[in-house]
This record gives sequence, structure tokens and C-alpha cells, in this order.
Amino acid sequence: MGNNTACQVLLVTDGNTGIGTNSLKEAIATMNQRNNKIPFPVPFSFPGKLHVVCLTSPNDLSFIKSKPLFQRLIDLSGYDGSILVPDNIHSESSVISLFQKLAEDMYTTFKGTLKCGNLESKIILSPAPVAYTKFTDFECNTHNMSELIEVCGFVSVTDVGSPMAISRHLILPASSPTKQENVTKNETEVSEDDSADEAKIPSFCVLLHGALRVENMAALVNIGENWFGFVYSWADSKKKSNLMLTILMPGTDIIPWLGDLNCLGSAESYSSDQIGSFPIKPMEKRSYSQNGVVWIRQAGLQSDIQKILRHARKLPEKTQQFYKELNRLRKAAISLGFLDLLNGLAYIFEQECLQLPPSAHPDCAVQLQHAAEDLRKIQNRDIKYNVMPLQTNYNST
Repeated sequence: MGNNTACQVLLVTDGNTGIGTNSLKEAIATMNQRNNKIPFPVPFSFPGKLHVVCLTSPNDLSFIKSKPLFQRLIDLSGYDGSILVPDNIHSESSVISLFQKLAEDMYTTFKGTLKCGNLESKIILSPAPVAYTKFTDFECNTHNMSELIEVCGFVSVTDVGSPMAISRHLILPASSPTKQENVTKNETEVSEDDSADEAKIPSFCVLLHGALRVENMAALVNIGENWFGFVYSWADSKKKSNLMLTILMPGTDIIPWLGDLNCLGSAESYSSDQIGSFPIKPMEKRSYSQNGVVWIRQAGLQSDIQKILRHARKLPEKTQQFYKELNRLRKAAISLGFLDLLNGLAYIFEQECLQLPPSAHPDCAVQLQHAAEDLRKIQNRDIKYNVMPLQTNYNST
């Protein structure tokens, strides 16, 4: 399953944190001073919850002093964990009850229903999915997965690609209640005939798995309110393949190249000229699709200014290129708060006007003077503002 699989980590202790250099208190205090050979165990490299089981009395003074350190260890793991103590340390049944309750809360098998139209099948997900908590600036939302996993439609695996996912789970068909009862009554009398009879029972999971594998398709499924996932066939070897569920991030517009998942429809409902192709190109221009301005060294800034001046000396033929590079440098300066650059560039333009040769085009001096005046105007310091060419008799045609 990889490093995205959620795990439960149990730390069973007597409630003491040790003494001296080998104590938990000293380990937490020096966690940032360790070398790479012996790193601190938390946070984990996988999504894992840490549960500390202290086999001691809740009123023990040593445990009371150690509890904040155990809580600090849980906080460092990065996920919500717990500190558990038996009600009565001298009672064996109390300790057994503690671990049974922990197993029921943390290791309960997820049982649900996979449905597509009138076809459905009882399934088990392994490992069991956990609730997803999404933190924003002003709120915290927890999304719980529904027991009904309903197929919304089918998409080509190539169109799905590799979207960002929360977790992946193996889908297993759940045995029927009658079959489980028979196995419970007499587990030693399970024969080959019983296995053969079970193989003859129709299963929607088997049908869906075979269809997805042959057609190279993935099923888009709804697993909660505005929460989706993909069911597909995945092969870990050439001979064996499994039915898998990939849980996406909560939301309907979390795969940019597919668009809003609520707006997807059947291709049969549209004509051939209305059917688009994936990936869908966004209407707005992404910031990462543009060449960013980076001035790490002085030579980079000088190169950008010299490029603008080269276009300026070839005005009016290079009017479009001149103002394009000028606005590019101007927006970068405003974004970085480098407002002195605008005044300095205006001064360079004025000096360039004085040094123009007699053979220079008259529009060259006019546009340079216009750009210098526009750069000095404080009301034009808005980043969305663009310096536009001055319409003259030389470039009006």
C-alpha cells in the first residue's frame, strides 16, 4: 500500500519514562541534536496514530508526572493518539477489557456495499479507511466515509491519470451471513465441495473487476457528500490482479484535468462535435505557466533592463516587445516591493533620450519620455495596471 497507508502504533509501558540520558524527557529535549544515523522515531514517515498503553494505576505518582511527556510524544507524531490506562491494574479482566476495546475502536473491519444501478455486493475494505480531517484558516471539517459506495460512471484509466489521493484500499467481497454461520458452527468440516459451491455464486465484485480490467476503465464512485474515489483493477504481478479503491481529496473539483466531477456526463448524451477530450484546459492562465522574474544576482537585473533598452532603440518597430518587457519588469518590482527600481528605470529612460544618436527615430524619444513619466506616477503603482504605448503620428498606422 506504500507510505500512504494509515497505521496504528501501540506503545505498551509501565508508565515510567526512565532516568538520565536514556529517559524520554532527555530524548525529547535533544531530538533536534541527533545525527542522521539514529533519528528520532516521531514523526512517522507514514500516517500513523500513536496509542500509549500504560499498565499502571491511574493514581500512580510516577504516571501522573510521565503523562505530559507521553502526550508530547503523541503530539510530535502529528496525528491524534490516546493514552490508555486500565481501571484496575490488579485485575486481569480489566487489562483484557482495555485491549479489547482498543481493538474494537482501532482495528474494526470496514464493511459496506458496492452498488451500480440494480447490482450490488457486500464488500470489505482493507485496510479500513479513517475519517479525513481538513484544516483551513478559519474552520476544521471532518469527513466520514459512507458505507454505501455507489458507482457514478466510468472513465478511461488514461484520462484519470495519477491524481492526488488520501489512501488506497483493497476491495474484498464479504461472505454471506449463512456461509459465515456454517463456518462458525463447524470450521473443521469445510470441504472442497463447499469452496466449489461458493465459487459458483454470482458476485458483482467479480463482474466489475473483470470488466474494468478488460476495458482498461476506472469507475468513479461516490463515497460521501461531495467526496469521490476511483475503483479500478490493479495488478501486483502478471498473473494476479485485485480490485482497488483510491480515495480522493474531499471536494468536487480536485482533479484539474477532469473539471467538476458533478458535471461529468455520459458521452452518449452528446453529439460527436460536442464531446471534448481530456485534459480540460483551464480558462484562466496558471501562474506556473508563465516565466517568473528572478533576480538572484545583479547581472540578472541588468540583463532585463538592457533587454528593454535594446527594444527601445528599435522603436517604433519593437513597440509591442518594449512595453511587454517593461510591464513584466514593473510587475515584478511592485510584487517584491522594489519601488526604487521604477524611479531608477525612469531615470535611465531620460538619460537614454539625451544620448540617442541623430539617426534615431523620433518615436524612440517620445515613447521613452512617456514611459518614464508613467513609471513615476504614484497612482499607477497598482500591480494590475499596464503601461500602454503613447499614440503618435509615427505608430498610429
